[in-house]
Amino acid sequence: MDATEVEFLAEKELVTIIPNFSLDKIYLIGRQKCRLLPPPWMDAEKLEKIRDHERKEETFTPVPSPYYMELSKLLLKHASDNIPRADAIRTLIKDLWDTRMAKLRVSADSFVRQQEAHAKLDNLTLMEINTSGAFLTEALRHMYKLRTNLQPSESTTSQDF
Repeated sequence: MDATEVEFLAEKELVTIIPNFSLDKIYLIGRQKCRLLPPPWMDAEKLEKIRDHERKEETFTPVPSPYYMELSKLLLKHASDNIPRADAIRTLIKDLWDTRMAKLRVSADSFVRQQEAHAKLDNLTLMEINTSGAFLTEALRHMYKLRTNLQPSESTTSQDF
């Protein structure tokens, strides 16, 4: 699954749209005819707390939405004028993402160094997994090759003559 597919899945998230006028029916959506209410978690103070909590914990903490990155990107791109403190929110989302990606790199590095066979990565989003999936898969493939090449094969074991 690539990033565009993950973004497509994020577009299923519900957002509230409030029209700026009143009519019985409308068949076309026009510019400046409605405003968007950001999700409750898309608030600068809430995101600061989430970011700070993520920085303090060693493990991945729950995120405000399984599509927080994709949804933020879409809403800030297309409706930033409807989002209070949009620039601060953009920065906080980026900080949260960077913190989580740094944790993921440290976890992957530790995983490879300790030659683990499996890892538990709770609270990762689909986009975070997608971003690191290719690297982790390739690292595991190399680890497997190294382990199988280091183990003696059956044909090279000593035999009694």
